[in-house]
Amino acid sequence: MPIPSGAPAAPAVPHVPEAIHRRRWWILGVLMFSVLIVVLDNSILNVAVKTIASPAPTGIGATQSELEWAINSYTLVFAGLLFTAGLLGDRIGRKKVLLAGTLVFGLGSALAAFSASPGELITWRALMGFGAAFVMPATLAVLMNVFERDEQPRAIGIWAGSVGLGIAIGPITGGLLLEHFWWGSIFLVNVPVVVLALIAMAILVPDSRDPKPGKVDPLGVGLSIVGLVLLVYGIIRGGELADFTDTTVILAIAGGLLVLAGFVWHEKRSSHPAIDITYFRKPAFSAAVAAIALVFFALMGVTFFSAFYLQSVRGYSALQSGLLILPLAAAQMVFAPRARLVVDRFGARAVCTAGMLLVAAGLASFALFDAGTPVWVMCLVFFVQGTGMAHIMPPVTVAVMQALPREKAGSGSAINNTFRQVGGALGIAVLGSVLSTVYRGDIEGHLGAVPAGVRDVAGESIEATLGVAEKLGPVAGKPLVAAANDAFISAMHVTALGSAAVALIGAVVVGLFLPGRPPATTEVPEEVRPPAEQLTR
Repeated sequence: MPIPSGAPAAPAVPHVPEAIHRRRWWILGVLMFSVLIVVLDNSILNVAVKTIASPAPTGIGATQSELEWAINSYTLVFAGLLFTAGLLGDRIGRKKVLLAGTLVFGLGSALAAFSASPGELITWRALMGFGAAFVMPATLAVLMNVFERDEQPRAIGIWAGSVGLGIAIGPITGGLLLEHFWWGSIFLVNVPVVVLALIAMAILVPDSRDPKPGKVDPLGVGLSIVGLVLLVYGIIRGGELADFTDTTVILAIAGGLLVLAGFVWHEKRSSHPAIDITYFRKPAFSAAVAAIALVFFALMGVTFFSAFYLQSVRGYSALQSGLLILPLAAAQMVFAPRARLVVDRFGARAVCTAGMLLVAAGLASFALFDAGTPVWVMCLVFFVQGTGMAHIMPPVTVAVMQALPREKAGSGSAINNTFRQVGGALGIAVLGSVLSTVYRGDIEGHLGAVPAGVRDVAGESIEATLGVAEKLGPVAGKPLVAAANDAFISAMHVTALGSAAVALIGAVVVGLFLPGRPPATTEVPEEVRPPAEQLTR
């Protein structure tokens, strides 16, 4: 009902019980801790692949393919179960799902630490992905249910900052652990952290659920799992082969898209759908989801090749490479919690468009890097990327989460995380394939001095080329090292421009469809929310 001109607006009715409201920031700290564990572990593994590939007792002698699947088994299970985990949290309680997921993640970490073979490591990494799939949606869903609507943007900004922190300190933590302990320590370090997180969750985090979850939709849930697993597998396989025309890749991706299309068709016609597809008819909701996928497509692709640039071309250690990414984390930690203030002043459309343009500029800057680019320039580029991300993720996450009723927070969080995960996997696979293809084309002409038996292997990647050059000796191998560095930098330039182009597409999407600065309203907002008694200890 309109408020008479000059009359004060009616105060918002609180929807969160006072006891929970008082400890909301402590709860947020626990949720950040949970997110940090999941993100930290995934980024730690990236710096340990060389050590794990070494023969026992240093590592477990994993091959290149086995290392890829140690990473991908986690991603595949994680992405495939995210949506189902969100729905389950809405139905049986987010606290229960969060506790169970954290416990499984900790168990998988302990088992992975003592893996005796690459096959065991792949299996336990999949178990960790299973647990993580139940942690990520639950954290954001709990957040939406312990903060009032006016505080949600600030809380989501802080939550998003913890993701950036995990991405940055993962390589640093991994580097420190590998310098002083055996490779399994990168997983074992999760166990005491998980124990502390479980205790804090049990004490502080309230439970919440959808008060009217309706009937179970087993067909919809099954279709979502099968479709996402097939799609992500096809993406991963295409990146692994550096060939998206391979029959197995085409069949997996086409099958995944077909099953997901069947999922959408079923949900639109079901009387009790797992998710209301009509939410995607809202331009702001769809644009926010697309922005999440596009920015992670671009960012994960550049993160993938920047690791090789820093360590293989520049010769930095894993720890030094991790330290160089600190500016990205610092920017996210500083700006993400404050993004809501900029959005309040300029609107989500302007802020997210500017953020996308900053990310695109940072990615394009890699096309200017060479083997002697000053460290301060690299730090500046990472800071620009972090600043752009900090002004994208909080507003688009708020747009997704506030588009759904609070009782559907688990589903909203699952959608947010699913598109982010699929976008990131696609970015690594597609941009990794571009990097590999251009590198192979450039290095082939420099492999004439390499024995015919290892020529094909030497052209697979810069790591393979440098390995062959080392066996040739310092004199004979020196020209090959120089050629490998030049070929990789050339391939990196092409890939960086491709990443920047994707970020620019994201800028166009958010610029066209995200809402601008909202006009001053004179009406009391009406929200669909569960009563306070739905929140319990």
